[in-house]
Amino acid sequence: MAKVKYYYDSENLAYRKIITKTRKKIGVVLLFLVASALFGLLSFIILLNTPYFETPKNKKQAREIENLKLRYAILNKKMDEVENVITFIEERDNNLYRVYFNASPIPEEERKSGFKDANRYKDLEGYNNSQLVSNTTKRIDVLRKQLAIQSKSLDDILKMAKAKDKLLAAIPAIQPVKNENLKRMVSGFGYRTDPFTKARKMHEGMDFTARTGTPIYATGDGVVARADNTASGYGNHIVIRHGFGYETLYAHLSRYKCRRGQSIKRGDIIGYVGSTGRSEGPHLHYEVHKNGKVVNPLNFYYGNISAVEYVAIAQAANQENQSFD
Repeated sequence: MAKVKYYYDSENLAYRKIITKTRKKIGVVLLFLVASALFGLLSFIILLNTPYFETPKNKKQAREIENLKLRYAILNKKMDEVENVITFIEERDNNLYRVYFNASPIPEEERKSGFKDANRYKDLEGYNNSQLVSNTTKRIDVLRKQLAIQSKSLDDILKMAKAKDKLLAAIPAIQPVKNENLKRMVSGFGYRTDPFTKARKMHEGMDFTARTGTPIYATGDGVVARADNTASGYGNHIVIRHGFGYETLYAHLSRYKCRRGQSIKRGDIIGYVGSTGRSEGPHLHYEVHKNGKVVNPLNFYYGNISAVEYVAIAQAANQENQSFD
C-alpha cells in the first residue's frame, strides 16, 4: 500500500493530503524506465569490453587467435631449422663446390637480400598481430629467394661438373717433347738474354732442344687455330685453342702433322722439331696462354713426368741463361 503524504495549509491552518496527478505519475514512471534502460545498456557495453564477460563467439575467436599464434610459433621454429640447413648448403656451395670448379662465390648480401618493395607487406599492417604475421611472411620470402638462388647455383655446378672432364682434358698438362728425346731444357719462362741482341728481355715460353724431326705432342685436347709461318720470329708454328681460356703455341717446327681446324687430342703428334724463323738451333719454343695472358708452362707439367723429373726441369728453367730465340 502506497504511503500517503500530506502538506500543511497555512491559510486554513490544517494538513491536507497530497494528490499526485496521473500525468505526472506516468512521466515519473517513463523517466525511470528510460533511465533503467540506459543504465542497463551502458552496463552491457562495459561488460562486453571486459575479460569477465565473453560471448561464445568471442571465446571461439580468442581460441582461434591463440591457435594461430601457436601455429606461427611452430612455423618460425621450423623455419629456424630450414635456415640452418640452407646455411650449411650455402657454405658447402661457396667454400667447396664453387672453389673446386673455380667459380666465384655468391655474396651473402645477394643470398639473403629478400624483396626491396616497400609496399609488399602493407596489407598486413593495422592488425593486433601484424608484426608477427609480417615478420613471418618476410622470413618466408627470404627463404624462398635463398632457395631459388641456391637451386640455380646447384644447376650451374651440375653443368660445370659435366664440363669438368672436358676441362681436365683441355688443360695443357704434359710436356710437348718427351724427356728421352730431349738434349736439354735450354731456357725457361722469365727474363733471359736474347741470343741475337744480347739484351735482357722477357722470354714468354720454354725452349726444349732436340734433334730436327723429333715429334712434338699436343699438350691438351683442342682445335688447331693456326699452322703457318706468318707470325714474325716463330717460323713454322702451331696454335691450339683448348677452350676454357687456354691456348698453346709451338714454334720453329721443321714440318707439320696437322692442319688448321683439325680437332686434336692430348698426346697426338702435331709436328716436328726444327729451327725455322728466329732460332739459333733446332729446338721447340713452347708457350701457354690463359685468358689472353702468357703463363709459365712449368705450372702445367703434371701429366707425364715424375716428381724428380719435375724438380730437375724446374731447376733448369729457373736459371737465367740465354734463350734459343
